[in-house]
Amino acid sequence: MSRNLAVSGGTPLFKKNEYQAAIWPPVREATADKIRELYLSRAWSFNSPTEQAFENEFSSYHGAKYGIMMSNGTVTLECALAALGVGPGDEVIVPDLTWIATAMSVRYVGATCVFADIEKTTACLDPAAFERMITPKTKAVIPVHLYGGMADLDKILAIAKKHNIAVIEDCAHMQGGKWNGRGCGSWGAVGSFSFQQSKTLAAGEAGICITSDEKLAERLYRAKHIGYSRYDKQGQAGTPPPQDLVCHNYRGLAIQAQILRDQLTELPDFNRRHNEFRNILEQEIKDIPGVRLQSRGRLASPQGYYALGLIFEGDGFEKIPLLKICQALGEEGIPGVSRSYGRVCKHLLFNMKPEDYRIDPEGCPNSEFLTAHMTQFMHCSMYYPESATKMAAAIRKVAENKAELM
Repeated sequence: MSRNLAVSGGTPLFKKNEYQAAIWPPVREATADKIRELYLSRAWSFNSPTEQAFENEFSSYHGAKYGIMMSNGTVTLECALAALGVGPGDEVIVPDLTWIATAMSVRYVGATCVFADIEKTTACLDPAAFERMITPKTKAVIPVHLYGGMADLDKILAIAKKHNIAVIEDCAHMQGGKWNGRGCGSWGAVGSFSFQQSKTLAAGEAGICITSDEKLAERLYRAKHIGYSRYDKQGQAGTPPPQDLVCHNYRGLAIQAQILRDQLTELPDFNRRHNEFRNILEQEIKDIPGVRLQSRGRLASPQGYYALGLIFEGDGFEKIPLLKICQALGEEGIPGVSRSYGRVCKHLLFNMKPEDYRIDPEGCPNSEFLTAHMTQFMHCSMYYPESATKMAAAIRKVAENKAELM
């Protein structure tokens, strides 16, 4: 039998490194010079001027009044929950398919994590599943804008308002994204962002919460800064933190803030490239049976990208293990294709006790389906729009020769 796919002995579609993916994270000489100045200034921490500047610039970019920079994008979720008064006895609803930090942040404040199903199109929280899981104990919901999809904020916010539930947007994957013309993260009570090294804006580790609620901003600041008010000087606490608020040392650093300030100026171009790449790819593969892209947010205008989901369903793909499809695409010369995170409750690092969480008794069929059928590739593979035709060619080759993978 003749073999066409590289994974089964055929010739790769592209030579090594022929497909263009950006080297990430980007580095700039001008930023390196500024970091040297910061290092010599000794103004590294404790609400430094550089940190304050980034907080103002980032929150303003996304349409919020206040930014509170922190050490990473997990503690931002924890502090958001704590600042909203979520704790033991409360429940927080999260999507069944997301990175484990979304769920673990609920455990960190002592609340019960409730997993709800996702949409089969966007891979984000299904508003109907969210409403179905609400109980008198539900205090908050964390919709996640995942990979290349945005949660339906209009529907989720309307449900949350009806039931007096706080909305925390997990925007770790959606830097610079807009919903109906306004920045993501500014719609809920709090927006939480991550700047871990693989993100579009990357500083190794860092995170930020944004909000337009002044009192909530002050609670967020105290929660991450061992109880200090934003208006206190180093070593001179002026007023005590609220007794109901557990405060930690989750401070960010000026060097991270400077890296992010410089990258923020490039974010519009990053997102333009990613959206153009997606548009080209969508057109190139629209006639391939059994293959589709993860849907954008219904009112995305435009959105950011951490990654983009590529879904294989029907037309015989259900007979092929997803890992084989990922390997086949990779062997044709497409970098960084992998499976999705999968269901949180099935992740190797998930270690909650059964009493710490619950799952929709009707199950999470969409989450299970996408776990088995959705691959994803990173934003750095979307940096050059001209490479979209190459990715499409590789997808088409795998689809036309999928019998070799069965």
